[in-house]
Order: sequence, then structure tokens, then C-alpha cells
Amino acid sequence: MSANTGKEPIIVCSIAPMLSVRNGARAVEFYKSAFGAIEVYRIEDPGGSVVSRLSVDGAEFWLSDESPEHGNFSPESLGGGSVRMVLTVPDPDAMFAKALAAGAREVVAVKEDYGWRLGRVVDPFGHHWEIGRPLAS
Repeated sequence: MSANTGKEPIIVCSIAPMLSVRNGARAVEFYKSAFGAIEVYRIEDPGGSVVSRLSVDGAEFWLSDESPEHGNFSPESLGGGSVRMVLTVPDPDAMFAKALAAGAREVVAVKEDYGWRLGRVVDPFGHHWEIGRPLAS
């Protein structure tokens, strides 16, 4: 039997995406502006590459500068990505407009479909974000 002495961190299971981007410092500022993200952790190497953990109302994701030597490529290097982020918020219309104002590009306008109010943007770094909320049943 092992007792927690209070010094070990309590780890809760979670899954948080890690986005590879070009120009991580600029990406952090975009996500702050577009989604109201708060940077909760950051390391930066002398060359300016960033690893950052961001939180949007408690929903966390990570980003880092791409590092092809470690197999981490941005959508810009790959010509697109294979994952879409789903950002569930109370007011998708307002968040969608905020993302566009910050520099995202509209892919699909916000509309009601499949039981959701949902729209899709692509951010300046090539990541696609579906911004929406489920409709009341």
C-alpha cells in the first residue's frame, strides 16, 4: 500500500490535442484573440520556438512550433490537416465572429444542422475549428 504524502501531484485522466504550427508565439496570440484563450503554461527555447498550454473556459489544448526532425508537422507543411477541433460554446455565433475578426477564414457559416448550431473556420495556421453547441431537444 502506498500513501500519498501530499507531495505527488494528483493526476486526472484527460485528452488534450497538441497542435503543431509555424510561428507558435503568433499562434498563442491568435488563440487569445479569437477564442479568449488563457495561456497557462509556456516554455520557449532561445530560438523562439514555443510550447504552450492554453485554456478556453477550462477546455485545454496545447500548441508547439512544428519540428519536422521530431515528426511534428503543421498543416501548412502537410498541405492540410487530418483533424478538426470541435469548440463547444454557449454562443457559437459570437465566438465564430470573434474568430473571423482575429484572422480566421470562414469554411461553413454558422447554421442549424444535425441537432447543432455550428459553423466552421480555418485558423491562420491551417487548423479547422467547428464552433457550435447542441440545440435544445
